[in-house]
Amino acid sequence: MGLLETLFGRTKSVRSRTQALFGMATAVVTLQAKLQLTPGRHAGIVFRPVESSYFVEAESQIQAILEQSAKDEQLHYRIETDTYGYRWIIVEHESFEQLVAAVHMISTVLTDNGFGDQLLAGVFRFDSARGPMYWIYNYKRGTFYPFVPLPGQQQRDNGEELRYAAVMKGELALEKNTTQWYALWGIPF
Repeated sequence: MGLLETLFGRTKSVRSRTQALFGMATAVVTLQAKLQLTPGRHAGIVFRPVESSYFVEAESQIQAILEQSAKDEQLHYRIETDTYGYRWIIVEHESFEQLVAAVHMISTVLTDNGFGDQLLAGVFRFDSARGPMYWIYNYKRGTFYPFVPLPGQQQRDNGEELRYAAVMKGELALEKNTTQWYALWGIPF
């Protein structure tokens, strides 16, 4: 951090990293075989919207691409705003690879339009014998981590998360610092 940044309290923004996201498309085989996780038909991306005509334009680009994908590839989507003011774009498709590609496309459009700093996470749902679990992609750090919420409560199964991470070491760009494994309560899928 430079002197002026220190004096004025500014920090450099962290650029989002989108390329490691594609690791999920190949890791799905290991997730199924070794962890008995079934890929869900939903994935999503969550970001902080900005009051800006440029941001509205970027969102319009995303919607246009998603509308075309809905026609060409049977991709369904919906947009929601959560109680914290974050926007979710949830995509649905039979093909897990298409879900990964859609999440990557959305993040690329936002990043290319200068809004990469607004990206919070990419979220991929998997189903286990105990219920849903999620692989979260942190755009700021370019890493994945597991999130296993316990049914009906706002608690998570840390032991299961550690087990999933141990199996996926080497398959995914995993977040090594478990204090960075943030819970995303209220995932809308």
